[in-house]
Amino acid sequence: MFDDPDFYTILSTTALFTLLTVIPGVLGALALVLLMESRIRGIRIFRSAFALPFAFSAASASVIFAVIYNPVVGIANGMLGHFGAQPVGWLTDPKWVLLSVAAVQIWLTLGYNVLVLSAGVAAIPADIVEAARLDGATGWRLHRSIMVPLLSPQLFFLTVVSTINSLQAFTAIRVLAPEGGPGGKAMTLVYAIYNKGFENGNSDLGAASAYAIVLLFIVLILTAIQFGVLERKVFYR
Repeated sequence: MFDDPDFYTILSTTALFTLLTVIPGVLGALALVLLMESRIRGIRIFRSAFALPFAFSAASASVIFAVIYNPVVGIANGMLGHFGAQPVGWLTDPKWVLLSVAAVQIWLTLGYNVLVLSAGVAAIPADIVEAARLDGATGWRLHRSIMVPLLSPQLFFLTVVSTINSLQAFTAIRVLAPEGGPGGKAMTLVYAIYNKGFENGNSDLGAASAYAIVLLFIVLILTAIQFGVLERKVFYR
């Protein structure tokens, strides 16, 4: 396995996919939750809308996005054409396929992240926020100095869980980028396990098992690092 150059390509693809999904997924959910705390008319409708992805299965959502990414009738290229841009091969262009699948994974986890962070915001004592406002902390200062530190336990939890989920993501890749997409640009470790062990009549279970052990160690090491580094910055009130 270590002598196979494809193995290191798969590792780099897995690392890139994890970065593309975890950071935007957690920070995007945080931005949405803080925005939804604003006193805006109809904000309850937005809260429900942003939580909806949690109700979708990965398979059904992937099929919907396959239609959205369709090069002929898809909404994505239709919007690009409306602004005069050239159509993009979202799932057929090696430059775009990993980013396109990552966007689906972000959308799938967005609802759960929003629900967890919303629960964290609801648990923040109102007197702390009110005292900060009386001291002049509003807007960005209030969020940076009060809200985000008090949400650090939820942010830490979501970072750990999202990392593990991204490393184990399979369904979106299987539906949108079968066989790892064009040029294998979406071939992550989990999909490589399936590809070597089962896809297209393959039965190289030894290689699949080796890849599975590598994935296990990566999950364990990253989780240990996150608990050793990130948890030190968590504020448990």
